[in-house]
Amino acid sequence: MPAPLVAQADTVICVHGGQARPGGANPRVLVAGSPVVVVPTPWLVAGCALPPSAGGPCAGATWTSGTVRVRASGQPLVLRGGAATCAPTGTPLVVSLTQPRVGAS
Repeated sequence: MPAPLVAQADTVICVHGGQARPGGANPRVLVAGSPVVVVPTPWLVAGCALPPSAGGPCAGATWTSGTVRVRASGQPLVLRGGAATCAPTGTPLVVSLTQPRVGAS
């Protein structure tokens, strides 16, 4: 089933509330005026509330799944329902706000 594509301007957080931002985006494909993000792109997390004594804070993340049929520059795209893992905590990222118009599978 299709899910919304994640663009650079969308809101993505770690499960502890830290803001996640992609380290780059694909400028050739725009969704709602913002570049889409491909799966291999590293993400940076800032403001994670998990204390160091509990294994935190989240510092970065990578997406491990994305689109199967749709690609940008030969790379799969990040989907709202895709899987991502934060480092060093191993917890997921959550897409809390994304554009609703363009979906893919």
